Amino acid sequence: MRKHILLIEDEAAIADTVVYALEREGYSVKWCALGRDGLAAFAEQQPDLLILDVGLPDQSGFDVCRSVRQQSQLPIIFLTARADEIDRVVGFELGADDYVPKPFSPRELVARVRAILRRGQPQPAVPAHGLRHDIARAQISLDGKVLDLTRYEYRLLAVLLAEPERVFSRAQLMDKAWDEPEASFERTVDAHIKSLRAKLRELSPDCDPIRTHRGLGYSFSWDRQ
Repeated sequence: MRKHILLIEDEAAIADTVVYALEREGYSVKWCALGRDGLAAFAEQQPDLLILDVGLPDQSGFDVCRSVRQQSQLPIIFLTARADEIDRVVGFELGADDYVPKPFSPRELVARVRAILRRGQPQPAVPAHGLRHDIARAQISLDGKVLDLTRYEYRLLAVLLAEPERVFSRAQLMDKAWDEPEASFERTVDAHIKSLRAKLRELSPDCDPIRTHRGLGYSFSWDRQ
């Protein structure tokens, strides 16, 4: 199920960038420019996470946070042009989960959203068909045999395993698995997928779970060939 994010931000240029980055990642986003509209949207839709600007034109983001916290403990990320430590302290005391100063990288914000939403949501240790992901040891095994994976092969397969059947673009896979995706090329993903397929078939010739979606990207299917 897609996670729904509520964005309350009065600067349209920033909001457009954030909405684009989040929707590209697969999230559903509702944008409001005013605090009162954001509170109405919150009451109506009950989002999974709130991204909240501190300096709204009609009321302080801190006041919006107080109102939300009276009704819900959903994760809140503050956006602010202020760099004062006291503002950060106030935000966290009100129950904010994170605090992102402007200007910021949309990619970094998406990574923070992803990390916060992932908290408290353990991945299954034994998915199916003999594939086991041991998160604590950072190992993936097939039919009881540990796959000999490089760092990026492991990260790439872990991303696909975490959301079976979801089609990831090459750019999305790079964002999730690579330390510096902007310094890599999309064909790097293709090379790692090819290597992963070979290593899976090495242990089990009938195991080919990574699907290619031409013009779109890759997905992981539980169906064993």
